[in-house]
Amino acid sequence: MPFTLPPRIPSGPRRRSLLASAAGAALLAGCSDSPDSANTAGSPSAADRARARAARDSAALAARYAAAIAAHPALADLLRPLRTEVVRHTEAFGGSGQASASASASDSASADGGGRASASAHPSASASPAVPADRKTALSDLAAAERALADRRTKALLELPGELARLMASIAAAGAAHAFLLTEGAK
Repeated sequence: MPFTLPPRIPSGPRRRSLLASAAGAALLAGCSDSPDSANTAGSPSAADRARARAARDSAALAARYAAAIAAHPALADLLRPLRTEVVRHTEAFGGSGQASASASASDSASADGGGRASASAHPSASASPAVPADRKTALSDLAAAERALADRRTKALLELPGELARLMASIAAAGAAHAFLLTEGAK
């Protein structure tokens, strides 16, 4: 009697069943309530508050850049592209890029002859922050501000829903890159 091989039996699930289950999981995930959209009694959600705070922080950082550019025009070529990105971050979080642009104009107008802008008590305040007279110190201060904001945003990631967490992580990474570029520029 001749020896015959048994018919081939697949060792795992078939491709079609894997694709069908992946598509079903995606549909179920898309239908579930997300904490992003949950409001209680008309109050803003935690995600909305985090988004608004991030927009304010980015707008304040853009104002710091504008004040540094006004105080040290020689640094404008280095700082202007970074400030433009920070304005885009403000817009990505739902803030107004126009407010940041108008803050830039008022920051330039409010810098006094000594190269220092008026001081502010909180980074989110509307008054422009003090800018050191020394260029290297001004760059170091901007780098420290970028680093601190990136660190705060990184810590906040665990409390945020999906898309907002991804946006926050991306912008935190950009802030860390800005801090590196500013540190290199201060050398």
